[in-house]
This record gives sequence, structure tokens and C-alpha cells, in this order.
Amino acid sequence: MTGDLTDRRLRAGKLPPDLLASFLGELGTPEKRILLGPGVGEDAAFISFGSTTLIAKSDPITFATDRIGWYAIQVNANDIAASGGTPKWFLATLLLPENEPASTAKEIFGQLHRAAQELGITLIGGHTEVTVGLPRPIIAGTMLGEAAPSETVSTSTAAPGDDVILTTGIAIEGTAIIARESKSQLTGAGLSETEIEDAAALLDSPGISIVSAARIAGATGHVTAMHDATEGGLAGALEELALASNTGITVDAARVTVLPETQKVCDALDLDPWGLIASGALLITNRPAGTQDIITALSDNGIPASVIGAVTEYETESGPNQDPHDRLQRIVDGIAGPLPRFDRDEIARLYGADN
Repeated sequence: MTGDLTDRRLRAGKLPPDLLASFLGELGTPEKRILLGPGVGEDAAFISFGSTTLIAKSDPITFATDRIGWYAIQVNANDIAASGGTPKWFLATLLLPENEPASTAKEIFGQLHRAAQELGITLIGGHTEVTVGLPRPIIAGTMLGEAAPSETVSTSTAAPGDDVILTTGIAIEGTAIIARESKSQLTGAGLSETEIEDAAALLDSPGISIVSAARIAGATGHVTAMHDATEGGLAGALEELALASNTGITVDAARVTVLPETQKVCDALDLDPWGLIASGALLITNRPAGTQDIITALSDNGIPASVIGAVTEYETESGPNQDPHDRLQRIVDGIAGPLPRFDRDEIARLYGADN
């Protein structure tokens, strides 16, 4: 790898992991009460308050325009839950375009209220502003939660030999967003009104929340790490998990659930579900002896889950040219090959200005 990382031009989506790592490496976390600070693959911070650990998470809603207040609560709560905590308090920053009807703000506040009630979360503050240059409303939120120190789980604690479990299916969120935001495009690609409505309905059933799944899995006592598969899809989440824990991961494509609605939407728009934003899918790692307990506990609560692969050792080579993506393998029809790589989420490619 040569050249200055900051010479590249950025496109819609997450910062590339190598670029993010270079920036985070300059920050440091000198405060002793910070138990877990910023890092690639870590979606929440842990702060010690003695007998309890405060878990903090921040995330915006940028791809969806429909129900953005509801989305903001859900996706931030997911990362608190995947860290072993209970989401409790939420602050929202809502930015509105000039000349937006006041009714838009009222509706978004209603969405926040309804989602908070669903999850037992209290809205404690934030900021609202009418902002120059915005094409649509944007909301960013900060969720605070708590857990006993012994109950917190970080992405970095996955270990070689662990099983990798996936709940529900991949690209649920991306499927629902596209069905809600791009109906005419899907109709033009040959999907029926019923097929589009079924895809849009995935937002609520099976839904994009992994709060219950994380709580149930964590209660078994077998979890070593959890990670919420969001922007970047399953492929991105697996890479973040491997980078954070300095391990490799091998997955079997045949074991990964792609719902029929998702496959139809992806086929219609030439998208790969492995790289499509995937809230609603929780990655869990655990020692193999606990796998059946976790899957049974989830199944007993109506949450499908299956083992899709394993965490492996990752031996770094000497020299600067090794590609960290080499640590990730996907088995297709019994043949191992590299996990597909996506420069950005497939939904960012679909909606990007350069598409």
C-alpha cells in the first residue's frame, strides 16, 4: 500500500477501515474510566461507573427518508444491546431543510416517541435545527445504556475456535428501505406491487431490532462477542469482527439465510445481499460447547439462528503489503475462496451520485 491515505476521494458510506484506523490511532483514550474506546469494528464505548458500566453509542440515519425517527432509536439501541447492555436513554439531533413543513418535525418527534415506547427508552434531550443546504431531513442520535461490568461484550473478544452464529437473515433493512424508497424503480425492474409491499413489510416483520436476540443470547452465558450487521452488510460486519479481534473468519455461504423478498429486490436491481445494509441480523461468537444452548434459547423465543462459520487464527505476514481482507474466507459449493469485498454498502452504490 503506497501513497497518502488522505489523498483519496470519499464516496457515500462508511469511511474505509484502513482510513478510519489511521485517524483513530491518533486519538488515544487517556481517561482511566474508559474501558472501551474507539476502534474499527467497535460500535459503542464503555465507561466505568463502579458497579455499573455506561455504554454509549452514536449513529445517524442517512439512507432512509421514511420513519427516520423510528429508525434512529432502533439502530442505536441495537448496538447497546450487542454490547451486552440495556438501552435506556436517547438524545436526538434533528436537522431539517429550509422551508420544510413544521408537520415533518411533528411526525419525526412522533416516530421517536413511538419507538422509545416500544423499547422502554426515555428521550432525554438533543437538538433541532433548520439547516441550509440539506436536501431532506437528517437525524443523528446518541443512545446511552448500562450493564453490569461482567455482562459487557465487545467485538474484539471473539477468539479462534469460536462458532459464528447469525440470526434471522441478511439485508433485511436494505430490502425494506429500497422497497419503501424506490418503488417505481422496482416496478420498472419487473417486481409486482405485492412483491414490493412484502419487501417493505420486512421493516416490521421480522424487523430490524436485535435487542431481544442479544439479550437472549447473552443470558446463556456462552457469548464471547456480538456484532450488529449494519452498513456494509454481512461482509462488512464479518470484516469488522475479524479486524477488531485480530482473527480470521471462514463462513459457509449455504448456511446464510437470504429471505426470498431480499433475493427478489437484489436480483431486480443487480445488488449483492452480502454487501447490503443488514440491521436485523446479529452476529454472535461463542465456544462450540455453548452453540446449541444459544440457538435453542433464540428458537424458543421465535428467533431463527444458525451456525454459519467459525473464527480462525490469523497470522500476519511481515511487510507492509499484506491485505487484511485475506483473513476472510467464504465457502461456496464446498470450495473456499475470498469473502466478497465491497468498497461501500450496496445501498450507497444504488443511491450514490456516481451510480
